[in-house]
Formats: sequence, structure tokens, C-alpha cells
Amino acid sequence: MKKIIYALALLVITASCARNFNGASAQNFTLGSVQMKIHRGMSQGDVAEALGSPNIVTKDSEGNMAWVYDKIGTEVEYYERGGGFWLVIVGGGGSRGGTRTTQKTLTAVVKFDTQSRVDNVTYHSSKF
Repeated sequence: MKKIIYALALLVITASCARNFNGASAQNFTLGSVQMKIHRGMSQGDVAEALGSPNIVTKDSEGNMAWVYDKIGTEVEYYERGGGFWLVIVGGGGSRGGTRTTQKTLTAVVKFDTQSRVDNVTYHSSKF
């Protein structure tokens, strides 16, 4: 019975980790949303509506503002070699499976002009 409870708990943890990067808070901030939704001339309010609050707000020497969005996420995949998930529950051994962990990062910098309109957008995305 303990093994079944352990397996169910592991399944719940796996489901939560898999949604970590794409959860509700990060749902509006993807590389696609930056590329499609943010364009030159947008107001700061429109950018905030499209991407949410920035992580960093800064000004350059000329007084122009820049917003930095920096997100990182982890995906954990649990797998079983040769035999499927039920062997983990019945077989009692965890030696047949393993995990794969993937990190994703996305940084976007939105620079505004003197009228607080988008002047330029740069971004960097990585997966490792």
C-alpha cells in the first residue's frame, strides 16, 4: 500500500513540475508572445498587459526607460525503462527508471523612447 501511495505522490509532483514553466504566471511570457505582441510604438501599459510586470526597470543616461523580463523554468520528466509505470508500483525497485531535467530561460529587454513608447525589443532564449 505504501508503494501505491508513493507512486501517486510521485505522479502529482511530476504533473506540478511539468507545468512549472507554462503555469499561469508565466503563460503570457513566451518567446512567441514577445515576438508577436510587442512592437514598436506600443505604450508601457500595453506592454504590461501583454507580458505582465517586468523583473527589472532601469533608465539610461538620457532618461529612457527599459524593462527587463527574465524567466527561468525547469521541466522534470520521469521515465521507466522497459516495462512501464506499473512495474514501478508492483516491482518495488526504482533502479529501472530515471529522470530528465531541462532548464529553459527567456530574457527580453523592452526599451522605451522619451514618449514612453516601445523603441526596441531584444531577447534571448535558451534550453539546456
